[in-house]
Amino acid sequence: MSDATDLAERVRSGDLALHDLDDHADPATATEARRLVVARETDTDLDGVGATALDPADAVGTAVENMIGAIEIPLGVAGPLPVAGGATDDEHYLPIATTEGALVASVNRGCSILRAADGANARVTKRSMTRAPVFRVADVVEAEAVVSWVRENRDALRNAAEETTSHGELTEVTPYVVGDSVFLRFGYDTKDAMGMNMATIATRAASEVVEEQTTADLVALSGNLCTDKKPAAINAVEGRGRSVVADVTIPNEVVEDRLHATSDAIAEVNTRKNLVGSAKAGSLGFNAHAANVVAGVFLATGQDAAQVVEGANAITTVEAREDELYASVSLASLEVGTVGGGTKLPTQSAALSLLGVLGGGDPPGANADRLAEVIAAGALAGELSLLGALASRNLSSAHEELGR
Repeated sequence: MSDATDLAERVRSGDLALHDLDDHADPATATEARRLVVARETDTDLDGVGATALDPADAVGTAVENMIGAIEIPLGVAGPLPVAGGATDDEHYLPIATTEGALVASVNRGCSILRAADGANARVTKRSMTRAPVFRVADVVEAEAVVSWVRENRDALRNAAEETTSHGELTEVTPYVVGDSVFLRFGYDTKDAMGMNMATIATRAASEVVEEQTTADLVALSGNLCTDKKPAAINAVEGRGRSVVADVTIPNEVVEDRLHATSDAIAEVNTRKNLVGSAKAGSLGFNAHAANVVAGVFLATGQDAAQVVEGANAITTVEAREDELYASVSLASLEVGTVGGGTKLPTQSAALSLLGVLGGGDPPGANADRLAEVIAAGALAGELSLLGALASRNLSSAHEELGR
């Protein structure tokens, strides 16, 4: 094995490419050599990204390529957050990785409101990680024949898909026809895995059966009707990953004491801002800032950060009742897992352990359900806090006080 300096010189001389370094050294040495090359070529001090507790051996080949180090994000905690869910019934400290001052403080205030209201309810209402290949046919006559075959042969597709995985289950196949294109939206229960890779591999096997038994030709394994990492109404309607709802009823005196506004005022802010304002803007998310909690917990727990796009697909409802305030957050497409991917990295594993959801659940899928319920309750805490700040006109002063 060559040392990092020698390897860096070989890259600069053209003998090796940056991506070749992992074949010539252990992950730590290859990472250091790559950092030396990039630092010199860009005249940038990269010592900071190299000063990390993360062992490149834990990340290279599973979480990242061409590694040069790590970026650190401050990690805060909000809570305790009491959640009475279908999968969890406990208080949790919510880890939030963020660089946005005032965010953790705001969610923490929301958690105190939920505690004063005896906790939030939460339920996962649907599990369905999707992948939607697109096939070419000659015309609509062939398209109808393919759709008919799919509807009559779901067992054959299920068998082919489930042969590729020991845990995933094919739960639905929904066909869509656009001219000479046939889309098949496969939905899977992927248990405790987020499941995108699982769904892709299983769908490839099922697509081969479609090609063998019909006149359809596969054009792309993903036809964007899935829909992954892009704003899409289909995810808001049909869901993706986990659909999860959290709600709470808060006595009026708690609302006024903790949020410094009346229940009627908070309900009006939610209606005019989150519902009417979002509708006028053509938004797919009818909420105040659910993405803040989703993104913060995603970064802390090793989720796919780009799937915050779908995770922010949420509707917040608020109703002023006679003696209390009712509030809910419904996240249609929250894609989370407690095994695989970035969840295996040490700091992310620690955050999952903090939540009590690391690894596979018993029964399978229970830990990812718990994580989804906790995130939904955390989003609810964040919504209540921000709506209260707006209703009491304290938003700008809070940000000024906390450095924003």
